[in-house]
Amino acid sequence: MGLDDDAREYHREEPPGKIEISTTKPTNTQRDLSLAYSPGVAAPCRDIDADPTRAYEYTAKGNLVGVVSNGSAVLGLGDIGAQASKPVMEGKGVLFKRFADIDVFDIELDLADPDDIVDTVRAMEPTFGGINLEDIKAPECFEVESRLREQVDIPVFHDDQHGTAIISGAALLNAADVVDKELDDLNVVFSGAGASAIATARFYTSLGVQRENIVMCDSSGVIGTDRGGLNEFKAEFASETEDETLADALAGADVFVGLSVGGIVSQEMVASMADNPIVFAMANPDPEIDYEEAKAARDDTVIMATGRSDYPNQVNNVLGFPFIFRGALDVRATEINEEMKRAAAEALADLARQDVPDAVVKAYGDQPLQFGPDYVIPKPLDPRVLFEVAPAVAEAAMNSGCARTEVDLDDYEERLEARLGKSREMMRVVLNKAKSDPKRVALAEGGDEKMIRAAYQMQEQGIAQPVLVGDADEIAATAADLGLEFAPEVADPWAGDWDHYADRLYELQQRKGVTKREAHELVRGDSNYLASVMVEQGDADAMLTGLTHHYPSALRPPLSIIGTAPDADYAAGVYMLTFKNRVIFAADTTVNLDPDADVLAEITKHTADLARRFNVEPRAAMLSYSNFGSVDNAGTRKIRDAVSELHGDAEVDFPVDGEMQADTAVVEDILEGTYEFSQLDEPANVLVFPNLEAGNIGYKLLQRLGGAEAIGPMLVGMDKPVHVLQRGDEVKDIVNLAGVAVVDAQE
Repeated sequence: MGLDDDAREYHREEPPGKIEISTTKPTNTQRDLSLAYSPGVAAPCRDIDADPTRAYEYTAKGNLVGVVSNGSAVLGLGDIGAQASKPVMEGKGVLFKRFADIDVFDIELDLADPDDIVDTVRAMEPTFGGINLEDIKAPECFEVESRLREQVDIPVFHDDQHGTAIISGAALLNAADVVDKELDDLNVVFSGAGASAIATARFYTSLGVQRENIVMCDSSGVIGTDRGGLNEFKAEFASETEDETLADALAGADVFVGLSVGGIVSQEMVASMADNPIVFAMANPDPEIDYEEAKAARDDTVIMATGRSDYPNQVNNVLGFPFIFRGALDVRATEINEEMKRAAAEALADLARQDVPDAVVKAYGDQPLQFGPDYVIPKPLDPRVLFEVAPAVAEAAMNSGCARTEVDLDDYEERLEARLGKSREMMRVVLNKAKSDPKRVALAEGGDEKMIRAAYQMQEQGIAQPVLVGDADEIAATAADLGLEFAPEVADPWAGDWDHYADRLYELQQRKGVTKREAHELVRGDSNYLASVMVEQGDADAMLTGLTHHYPSALRPPLSIIGTAPDADYAAGVYMLTFKNRVIFAADTTVNLDPDADVLAEITKHTADLARRFNVEPRAAMLSYSNFGSVDNAGTRKIRDAVSELHGDAEVDFPVDGEMQADTAVVEDILEGTYEFSQLDEPANVLVFPNLEAGNIGYKLLQRLGGAEAIGPMLVGMDKPVHVLQRGDEVKDIVNLAGVAVVDAQE
């Protein structure tokens, strides 16, 4: 099937459409329903009647946006009417929810008169926290937005106007920096004079472009002051010039902004522009000039942006509206003003200068993404946009006086983390702890690009003091290639004086078959041994390894040199699995093949300690295929023995029980209804598997089929903090485990 047929099937598959309403509160019992509706609902109604602002407290208003259109200017389709525009408006709702966790009602109005549209939307103000106008043709869209902004007390934002303006504005800020030009010196030529072009030209002037340096062209050519019959919006950008055609205007211009139709710009026109031109050809689906043609038009730098995802520098409105509304809603802003728009553009521009997460690189075909001519705006799938743009918009709203409530920006970022998933919320707890007292973390594979990038992030965020173990020259060269301006501490096995570490290694291993010469060779030739001895000697507080090694071979050096803690005989691997509203710690998933009762008891205690580092009070279940003696054999008896050992241990201050089946452990109705004698009065959040095989299978099934996000493996039971990464882990995984290691070291 072709794309059109695939899209039809996608939309008609049951249930039809792309959005639905779901409940956010329990509705399982009669009491639940009496609270949700009659008679309980009367109480919040009376409160709102007395104080209308309490609608934000009692209803979904504060997280609800109305996407409103009459379908008169649908991108690529034109005036198709309200009903036919509904798939587009539902799609807009999907983007709001996917990128910023904002709920949407799509409102398609079969109205053409601006008066009728304004009156209708104004009447719906009590329902929404904000209004996103969409696909309303010019010049009516200017009037509708302007009048609504005057008449309602919630943000109104016409994305067709301002979205492109803000995103391309961010690109312009960075592009000008790359080619070393000042905004107030730029000569900018627009092709197109519709809503988006007018709004973009206005926005560029607010960023610093001089009005007299802007020339705007429509289908009739350059809009000059001598042309009659101009509407007020085109007249705003009429120029006193002798240029008549787009080609005339582009000669010597620094910037081309295309918001018109495909194929109207030639290579000769691009060649006539000033040195190192900036070309934003944003007509969709076909740009004013193809990417390859523009690049080939001249020998110097051409910074090219389009609206297409298959070329660098995609100007995509999804980088703007979800996050702008997120920030506006969270401070209950009365409008989205110029200060908020500029803040969004500047935040996007700044983000493009930062190191790009591996997940984003993978999502775009593993192509290098680094600030420069081919990367002046972030990618739409970059999750960091939420944490950069929304706080910037919220802060600008507060500073400009249109916010009805204040937010603490540090706390606000944590709330945004929680919206992206439980794992980010949980990791924020640990990373905040780490920042309070950063420790030295030895990164054994310090020459690896991911380790260097992770070290940069650790240092920038104040999470840890990284020590990269590897060739100093290679590390410096890689950091420079990556554009990372930092000077990390490096322990170079081949350049430093490490004889005292070799002597210590020999002292520890001489009765385990290691000669003095071999000890020196190991310290010089295997970064895992050097890092392990550094930690053992207290010259580093923690260690990460495993990125380029098999797990057993990476674990062996620290296990033999650092060893387990005084109160531990065994190390174990734990994964934290996060679901939408639940966190599970799964052990042992990586180390002990067939633990006996003593080992299971020890693993349980260490995993409970780990849970508390994440501010989670542990409730442990010892898993089996039987429930409390329903099967009696050696396998189930060892679990019961482990439980008895834990129940008799005075230091165990958390509920633990077993043996029990997995569903018994995590389903409250089974636990309370059938096994009310259990010490667990709530479902378990620490799951201890009977052996390595079960643990490894279990956590991977929960991750892949249950939709859990997995953080780990986190090594527990070691004398000093050591964590062994999985081969191929991403930079964020390294940074997360470094945070865990720092908190381990703190405690």
